[in-house]
Amino acid sequence: MAGKSDLTVPMSISAGIHIGFIIILALGISFDDKPKVMQTAAASAPALKAIVIDQQKVNDRVEQLKKQKQDVAQQEKARQAELERKALEARREREREQEKIKTLEIQRKQKEQETQKANDAAKAAQAKQVLEKERADKAEVVRKQKEQEQKAAEDAAKKAAEKRKQEEAAAKKAQEERQRAEDERKRKEDAERKRKAEADNKARQEREMAEAMAAEQDSLSKTRNKQVLSEVDKYKAMIIATIQRNLVVDESMRGKSCRVFIRLAADGFVTTSQTLDGDQVVCRAAKASINKAGRLPVSPEPAVYQQLKEINLTVSPEFN
Repeated sequence: MAGKSDLTVPMSISAGIHIGFIIILALGISFDDKPKVMQTAAASAPALKAIVIDQQKVNDRVEQLKKQKQDVAQQEKARQAELERKALEARREREREQEKIKTLEIQRKQKEQETQKANDAAKAAQAKQVLEKERADKAEVVRKQKEQEQKAAEDAAKKAAEKRKQEEAAAKKAQEERQRAEDERKRKEDAERKRKAEADNKARQEREMAEAMAAEQDSLSKTRNKQVLSEVDKYKAMIIATIQRNLVVDESMRGKSCRVFIRLAADGFVTTSQTLDGDQVVCRAAKASINKAGRLPVSPEPAVYQQLKEINLTVSPEFN
């Protein structure tokens, strides 16, 4: 508002001067014809003097205003220069800040890259550790599996050795039993021969009785043979039932059979078992059933045993 007031005064003075010149021109005052002016304006000399004095003041004031205006312009120029300097300094400061920010951003990105590389390296190391652990676990599993297989093989060999010993012991026992049976047979044969000799000695005395009893003995013999055959069939049925009881069957055996040969000791111990012909699956199952049984039913009667000690049987799986 102060600057506006300072301009208002000079403008007012300038306007006053221009108005004064217009009035002089209107009154016909001429500055070229000074004597005329002096003559015509003698009466108004005090007024002109006042105008000249006022003009000097106006000029002084104008000069003063010009100087003020120049001072104002210089101040404005200095202010503008200061503003430009501050603006330049601010721009440079912004540029420095931007450069600093850019540097910090580059450093941040580098740090991020380094962190990422470290993380990637850590992940790779972890993945390597996991892979190595998996390999170690697999190797341990394989090692344990091999140990188990080796142990199973050792157990199987041990069981096989034990089974072989048992079979050898059983074979020895069977041989001893066969020997005992043979000794018993010989003893009985000797006893029969002895009885026969005694009978021969008595034959002459008992011939008539013997002839009388011959017919009766023949009848008894036929009856005895029938009884023996009946006992043989009964024990064959019992032997087959024992084999059927231990036989493991499945649907693939339905309608199939196998012929087997069996040799028995006097107490029923199986000394030999062989498959003769028939379905292979049924034959394997029949042999396994016989071996599992180990001992089959036999009659204590020698005559019946003689019919059963070596027999051929047909095994046909039964389904309920």
